[in-house]
Amino acid sequence: MSSWVSRATANHNAQLITTAVVSGVVVGGAILGLQQARRLYRVADLKASIPDDGDPTRLTEFGAASGAFAPSNEDKRSMALAARARKGDFDDDLILEQLNRNRVFLTDDGLGKLRSAFVIIVGCGGVGSHATAALARSGVSKMRLIDFDQVTLSSLNRHAVATLADVGTPKVHCLRRRLEQITPWVHFDCRNELFGEKSAAGQLGDLNGQQPDFVIDAIDNIDSKVALLNYCAKHKLKVISSMGAGCKSDPTKILIGDISTSTDDRLSKSTRRKLRAHGVKDGIPVVFSTEKAGPGKAELLPLPEEEFAKGKVGELGVLPDFRVRILPVLGTMPAIFGLVVANHAILEITGYPHEYLPSKARDKMYDSILGLLQAAEERLAKTQGAPSQGIKIGISKDDVGYLVEEVYLGRSIVSGLFNRLALVRWNRPNTSIIDTQTPGQMNTLLSMKDLVCMTKEEAQKHEKEVLKGTKHPEELYDSHVVELAERKMAECGRYEQLRWELDG
Repeated sequence: MSSWVSRATANHNAQLITTAVVSGVVVGGAILGLQQARRLYRVADLKASIPDDGDPTRLTEFGAASGAFAPSNEDKRSMALAARARKGDFDDDLILEQLNRNRVFLTDDGLGKLRSAFVIIVGCGGVGSHATAALARSGVSKMRLIDFDQVTLSSLNRHAVATLADVGTPKVHCLRRRLEQITPWVHFDCRNELFGEKSAAGQLGDLNGQQPDFVIDAIDNIDSKVALLNYCAKHKLKVISSMGAGCKSDPTKILIGDISTSTDDRLSKSTRRKLRAHGVKDGIPVVFSTEKAGPGKAELLPLPEEEFAKGKVGELGVLPDFRVRILPVLGTMPAIFGLVVANHAILEITGYPHEYLPSKARDKMYDSILGLLQAAEERLAKTQGAPSQGIKIGISKDDVGYLVEEVYLGRSIVSGLFNRLALVRWNRPNTSIIDTQTPGQMNTLLSMKDLVCMTKEEAQKHEKEVLKGTKHPEELYDSHVVELAERKMAECGRYEQLRWELDG
């Protein structure tokens, strides 16, 4: 090294270069050292600004600093009592006295089933909190609570037990902490987590070897709701789902029925469609409202223009796929929904007899519409010169129900009438409707995206003038009807594509 320096300094130019390099290294080191010193000073100032309140390395069960959400003396006493009660240090006669009204209603056998049941509640907001509180007060002694969210000030208009002191704490722990003051013997398994398809097996799994006796779905996110209900349906778990309580105000319109019959609710509609794509079309009881929107009633609030200006709307939510608009909620309605789902769970677990007001059965109507569609396809095949005997259409009764109820909302696309309905092709086929690619079968090339809903009389006229005649739909109907038909058929195309992808 010394020999290299001697040779380098022997030349004047080399001396200058060496001096420049050494100076650059010194200056660079000084700058980096100064920046590092400034960072250290800033960190020290920041640490000094934090109040010295307890051990800063300790975190609470809420994931906060040890001094945050400190329990009150009453909370401490309740927590201590609950800890003893869960270990059996609580007089069973006192528990039975507290549950006495339920005991005489359900009998000892029914109450015993309830006390030994394990119930999972997914979603602990307005609906889920009231359901949880009702189940705990009624005798359920093992509950798993799943919710990723925290209590906010806006939660207090509908949450069952949250107080101002709970704002900022996870909803699952808020419920546990408050309900321990009412039913200290209840074992709460709190999961401050987002429910999802990938985590469903663990979140809906057993508790100390006991499989769940009932699952309550109080989720307001469609993808999570569909994942939960699909998992329960495929794994034969008893479940009841709460549909949307937002924008509802009439308690007399709240019903319990099969998911296939729930109407007039956007959340229910989207859930049904996605479940159908998974092959689940019925068999899930739901609580829903038949209340219809109307002038002067609350609606989903539009997103302000300034929010659009901030960038992609999908990036404004707390989590991906979660809504960014405010859903108006009258605080009483989630409470009613929550109490109804809890009531259903109690009756199911205890075996108490119950029979709900049935929804209007429309299976006969679907059969009739399917028969009319079959006859129309045979007539069209005959018009094209193809054999019409024994042809089959690729539309089932379930598809008819989906088209009539979900897509066209039980109304004619032309007149808006809701009686004497039929399904008919919208456009005249340019080629033969018979599938010639499948030897030995006479299937028609018909899919849901080809069909629209009309009254029988309108369908007969449409068949005569469009399917067998020379007119186009644009010549018969105004632009509103044409636009609506195209939008609905495109919607059916997306549904069929989704179903095909899932089946594939």
